[in-house]
Parts: sequence; structure tokens; C-alpha cells
Amino acid sequence: MTEAQSSSVKRAQVEFHNFASLGEPERAFRVYAEENQRRGAIIRKHLDFIGPMTPFLEIGSNAGHTSYMLANEFGADGFMLDLSADSLRHGIALQHQWNYPKAPVRIAGDAIHLPFRDSSLRFVMAHQMLSQFMNIESVFIEVKRVLAPGGVFLFTEEPLLRKLSLRLYRCPYYETMKPWERKLHDWGLLGYLVRDVIGAHQEESFGIRQNHSMNLKDWHQLIEKHFAAHVYEIFVPERGWGERIMKRAAIQIDPYKSIWRAARLLGGTLAAACRKEGNAPPPEFGRFEKLLRCPDCSSDLAQTSTLALRCTRCSYEAPFEGGVYNLLGSSEKSELYPGDRADIIDFSLPDHERHLIGHWHAVEGVFGNKYRWIGAKAEARLTRVKPGLQRVRIRGFAMERNLPVQLTMRVNGAEAGHWSQDRPGLFVVEADVPAAPDYHIEFTAGPTWTAPGDTRVLSVNLSMIRLVPRE
Repeated sequence: MTEAQSSSVKRAQVEFHNFASLGEPERAFRVYAEENQRRGAIIRKHLDFIGPMTPFLEIGSNAGHTSYMLANEFGADGFMLDLSADSLRHGIALQHQWNYPKAPVRIAGDAIHLPFRDSSLRFVMAHQMLSQFMNIESVFIEVKRVLAPGGVFLFTEEPLLRKLSLRLYRCPYYETMKPWERKLHDWGLLGYLVRDVIGAHQEESFGIRQNHSMNLKDWHQLIEKHFAAHVYEIFVPERGWGERIMKRAAIQIDPYKSIWRAARLLGGTLAAACRKEGNAPPPEFGRFEKLLRCPDCSSDLAQTSTLALRCTRCSYEAPFEGGVYNLLGSSEKSELYPGDRADIIDFSLPDHERHLIGHWHAVEGVFGNKYRWIGAKAEARLTRVKPGLQRVRIRGFAMERNLPVQLTMRVNGAEAGHWSQDRPGLFVVEADVPAAPDYHIEFTAGPTWTAPGDTRVLSVNLSMIRLVPRE
């Protein structure tokens, strides 16, 4: 069976969600509210099929905005789960922003190793996250395990493979498109040229692999294999006249005048509510820990006087940290949450300054989006902690002005990499480094610029520098 997600992909997801979940609060509040409108409309449309929703679980919940909606607008009780404990923690700001009195139980966990007992949940939902697994069926199998008989799995916003495309290159989100790309997008013609989903480039460049190989037939076969009944919502794009004309023509030539042929030709997204075989009363929510199991040995968990969750059989324990239980397996938790370590400079951690040598401006940003601007140069030091050959991984951001940005890195006196960024926004770059106990890292960047009313000389900002194993 194909590996669902590699360790490097999981590490990239934790980094990305910590950085992006609420890094731009005003934009995030708007985007999450829009997503909840779409998702809430689908849930309301299919309430008769879905039935009782307590206890529920949202997997891949990111900041948890849809879980907050389910708890407060639909009156359900349950859990939100994401690989990133930080995104769940940052998401508490959403609850305050929207004045929601109820909060689901927040759990950091893995979608293919859910820390829940068999048949313990009545409703599981996933939004825009299944395509991040190379083996999507592994998630289906795990969801089916934790659903009670008659329980429902709802997933939405999953991409459908588009047939009518030359697949020439990966295109970024609209905000970072070049003028000619925006024009083609507005006309509805860009989709005929690009590979995968527009915007997938950002996650791919970060190290998050995307699985956009599933067409409508593939999804249908997978659903029928694991679930007894289903209802679909299919959304086919109409971006400008180029897609609008083709969509209407495809519907007209379809023998049933359905949208299936249009989805095959133009792609789009799929939402599906899938019911597990059988029928049983919904499990009781009650003491929530009774629905969980130890991620190391699958035994019962009990809550301690300090609100921690402790296994009744092995030594596993998950403290209640910042409103979140981290229920990843012990080995995976230590790898994905190393803390302040000598081989990592994470600008969201307060002790990162001890790794910096000079030429760094003051730390800025909110939540996980903490960064420091540099000018023409900057220096830092990392110490190897893990054995084996290493790579340096750098996360930064390029402003739209003075593009393209040039960034050069020297490690222990030798040039290790040179990159040119010709689009504004987030970038992640990596370079192999020779074996050494310590690494003196020097950055040079340009062109430099100054902002009105600011005396600092700026080039790019950096938010993370770390060593990662070569894979």
C-alpha cells in the first residue's frame, strides 16, 4: 500500500499550519467566515441524510473554524483534530472574535492514526484535506473504523482531475499571478494551460505533497467500496467565458443532462456525505476521554487532576497545553514538536535569538507568523543534533517591490545555494550542506529598499531556518 504521508510532508504541514493558520488575522477571519458559509450551506442541505452529529470529529481542522461553527450554530458536541497543535491553539482567537460560547475538544493528531476508539463517533467531517494524502483510501479506512454503524462521513472541496488542460506548469494563487495570468484567469482560459489546481504550487513549494489524481469516477468507486449510501454535491468552475461556454456545452451533450461530463472535462470540486453500513444509537459524548484511546498502545485514557490525559496501561501522557491535547504517538510527537533545539531557528519561539549573530532587525508578526527582516546580509549559527547528512531549510517572504529578489547562502565559508524569487509572497528553499558539527550561515540578499518613514534597509524577511535530514 502506498505511504499516505512521509515524515517530511508531516513536518512541512506542521510548519505551514503554524505559520499560515492565523498569520494574517484580518484576512484569515474573512476567509474562514466565507468557508463556513459554503460548508454550512452543504450541511443544512443534507441534514436529513446526515442525521445526529454528536459526537463529531473534524479531521484536518486547521484553526478549527468549521468545528466552532458546528458546535455553536448546529449545537453539536465533539472534537477538532489537526496535525498542528499550534494552529488549533491560534484558532482560539476565532472563538473570541466570533463570540462563540462553545468549543470542541482540541486534539493534535494524525488522520491515519486517529486516537479514538472503534465505533465511537456519529459524524466525521473533512474539508479540503484528503488530497494531501498520497493514499486517500487509508483515511477512509480509519474514518470508517471510528464511525459508529449508520454514522456519516462528510468531506468537501476535494479537487477533481481536469481532462481539458495542457498541464504546462503549476500556477500560484490569484494574488501572486502575473498580469497575463490574471487576464487569462478572468477570461476562463488559464485552466486549459496549467497543471493541477490553481494555487497548489504554494503548498508544493513548502514541501506538502498534493494528490490531484482523482477524477469523479475514482472518487465514486472509493466511496462505494467503503460506504453503504452517499449523496454528492459537484461544483464545476465558471471562471469567465472560456469555462462557462464549455460547461454549458458539456451539460447539453450529456445523455442525462447532468454535470458529470462537465466535471470530467473541466474538473472542479466534490463534496460527499457517506453513510456507514448498519444502524446504532449515537454514542454518548459525556466524559470525552471515554471516546479516546492511547496513540501508543490503544488502551483507555483517563483524565488526571491537572486535566492531562494519561494511559491506563503504558506510560503515555498528554498534558493540557494552551487548550490543546497533543495525542500524536510518542515517536512522532518528538519528531514533529522538537521545541527550542540547537538545529532549529523558529522565530515564533522566544529563545531563537541565541542562534542569531548579527544584522537582524527586530522580530515582528503575530501568532505563528513571526519573522525578522534582513538587509543586505545576516548571519546565524546552527548545531547538528541528528545523525546523517543534512539540508538547510529556509522559510521567507518576498515583497512585491524590487522583484526579483536574490538570496545567497554561504555555510562555513562556502556557497551553498543561490535563489531568485520572481513572485511576491512565501518561499521555502533548501540546500544540502556538508557534514559538520556546527554551521555558520551567512545570507546576502538584494535588491535592498527602504519604506517611507522607516530608516531600516530591507530586502526579505525570514521566519525559520533549520536543519532537516536528507531524504
